[in-house]
Amino acid sequence: MGQRRPLAAGLAAAALLLGACGGGGGASQAQQHPGGGAAPAPAAPQAGPLPKVTIQTAAGSFNPARIYAEAAPGVITIRSFFGGGTSLFGGGSAAQGSGFVIASNGEIATNAHVVTDAEAGGTSGPIHEAKRVYVQFLDQNQVPAKIVGFDPDADVALLRVDPSGLRLHPLDLATGERVRVGEPVAAIGSPFGQDDSLSIGVVSATDRTIDSLTNFKIEGAIQTDASINPGNSGGPLLDASGHVIGINQQINTTSGGNEGVGFAVPIGLVNRSLDQLRASGHASYAYLGVRTEQLYPQLAQKLGVPASTGAMITNVVSNGPADSAGLQGANRTLHFQGSSFRAGGDVIAAVDGHPIRTASDLPIQVSRLKPGDTAKLQIIRDGKRMTVDVKLGERP
Repeated sequence: MGQRRPLAAGLAAAALLLGACGGGGGASQAQQHPGGGAAPAPAAPQAGPLPKVTIQTAAGSFNPARIYAEAAPGVITIRSFFGGGTSLFGGGSAAQGSGFVIASNGEIATNAHVVTDAEAGGTSGPIHEAKRVYVQFLDQNQVPAKIVGFDPDADVALLRVDPSGLRLHPLDLATGERVRVGEPVAAIGSPFGQDDSLSIGVVSATDRTIDSLTNFKIEGAIQTDASINPGNSGGPLLDASGHVIGINQQINTTSGGNEGVGFAVPIGLVNRSLDQLRASGHASYAYLGVRTEQLYPQLAQKLGVPASTGAMITNVVSNGPADSAGLQGANRTLHFQGSSFRAGGDVIAAVDGHPIRTASDLPIQVSRLKPGDTAKLQIIRDGKRMTVDVKLGERP
């Protein structure tokens, strides 16, 4: 059976017996049936926002109990409704996921697929927002939330609730910390509808490439063996200091449940997305218009390319920015070490002086620029190095 990477947004209670997680889809939806219990009554509100949470652990030790005690009040359960029902079991379709408070003014971060009908790997039609969204806090307060905007390329959404009468616990977002393989991490969310659950593990890998909600990929994702299941989508992945280093997004599974391979959208991309959503309600990305394959030392030697790494252009999108700048794609197929490669095109060795060493380096460097910016590409063509200026477009 082939692998699949379901997004970790879960179906609400009635659908849990199916073990559903969208089959690789977005905000997993199921037809809900009447007759379920009513939503719990909100607890008495406690006024006044609290300052952002910063967790200090003794001597750098990893203390899951303390991380949970400090961070869990800032993690919320999200229930999204797409049909005509007015409650979780009142008809219509619904989905459930997680999120976390990021500001005392009521801002909440989550995955876009938790509050839309989008699915991983792109969609053939428009993406629709949920008609109603409710968020539930650890203290059982449950209030409606507004979707400020969503970014399908990063699978990030920004929500806002009225903070009046709520005791909000914003979490600290990591800024310049470098995530390293082997570091301990904690995930908090609502797997299978089990609100406020903690799981722990380590960073298994960095710089992974995972599906977004469009035909473009999310680069630089964090892989973890912390247990992530349907319903964890949108919840925080926290380091030993309690800083949010990513938003839990999907799992790689053959069974539909956790198999120790989960992925989170990296916080650098999350911060970039949230800034744009806060400002305008949508996010835009620079676009180069090429498809590439990774160059590695042995392949470079076989091709006679005077570089050990880089991005080999296999195809240039017609009338795109790269095409307008004269970049050239592959013109032949090479069979080497049991694989087939499209060869003969330009090799991108650097972007604005930043070397291209891994498969994710090129899209990451381009994503740091804005549509309309000019990128200075160092390329290798016919064994010679040259510099080409490319005016970047906007992702279609």
